[in-house]
Amino acid sequence: MKFSFQLQKKCCNTQARVGVYSTPHGIVETPRFMPVGTIAAVKGITPAQLETTEVQMILANTYHLHLQPGENIIEKAGGLHKFMHWNGPILTDSGGFQVFSLSKLREISELGVTFRSPKDGRIIKLTPEKSINIQNALGADVIMAFDECPPGSANYQTVEAATNRTYRWLKRCIEAHSRTKEQALFGIVQGGTYPKLRLKAISSLIELNLPGYAIGGVSVGEEPSLIQDIVQFSAPLLPENKPRYLMGVGTYKEIAMAIASGIDLFDCVIPTRFGRHGTALVAGERWNLKNSKFREDFMPLDEECTCYTCQNFTRAYLNHLIRSQEVLGYTLLSLHNITELVKFTQNIRKSILNNSFIEDFKFWLT
Repeated sequence: MKFSFQLQKKCCNTQARVGVYSTPHGIVETPRFMPVGTIAAVKGITPAQLETTEVQMILANTYHLHLQPGENIIEKAGGLHKFMHWNGPILTDSGGFQVFSLSKLREISELGVTFRSPKDGRIIKLTPEKSINIQNALGADVIMAFDECPPGSANYQTVEAATNRTYRWLKRCIEAHSRTKEQALFGIVQGGTYPKLRLKAISSLIELNLPGYAIGGVSVGEEPSLIQDIVQFSAPLLPENKPRYLMGVGTYKEIAMAIASGIDLFDCVIPTRFGRHGTALVAGERWNLKNSKFREDFMPLDEECTCYTCQNFTRAYLNHLIRSQEVLGYTLLSLHNITELVKFTQNIRKSILNNSFIEDFKFWLT
């Protein structure tokens, strides 16, 4: 079997769990953080460098790859794995979030979404079928259903309409999916901050017996406490024998709380975005490497970190690179930040296996 999820252990005090997700391009030991490679590249990082971070799965973006270079070119190149020279598992999102963020450029109907390309102004129609066709051509291991993602401020009626439409679109995605043996199609739970709508969405999705499930519609404008409530309510209701993916979450606290709720996979642009702005994630803190206090600090960025950056360069050198706006500085910080978040989820995995999750990560769970 190319796809399988093996649950290895559950925490006795929380919903946290440890598992192994098997895909055609390798395994993912969960819980696990996944970096974002929007346009078939994790910004500033080569695939060889990425391997050193112990990343097991990465993301790419359907919407952006459709605009440039186009899925036909990637398919002719042999698929996304060959095109970007990444041999591990890949997940592609449906493009729904990106399209719905173009609120002034798009129009939603039951058929799908019509929007004006921000690149060249051309009119593009993206339907559930088109999203799946693009993802089939890209060839990622995991593909996402096309969904409607309402903003966090939307009222009940708006969220209810979007949730119902997401379900109808999901059934069309299932019909359009032509590579079921090579690609696992995950459904997305919408429902905003309304438990009643989340419960309805989950019940409907479970009946379809999908290969995996994602929780969407978080980090779209809600208060952090509401995000936690949504995840804590939704995750335990999803099937125990299928992978659970929380979309767009990547802070230490969000990850720890989500794992405690039973989530397996996470993605976020935080590590590379911070890196490009001269910020490092160090032992749970955010360090601005432009700060003058680092100018004569010849210690490694993090003495306990095993990444290439920390093993070879000082804070003073990184400070110099960032102040000089040298691209290498952004690469080295991004490399460290990815390693940091992967290591964070790896350490949580070990703590669950050792029955010490609550004790080891209580700072992030309160």
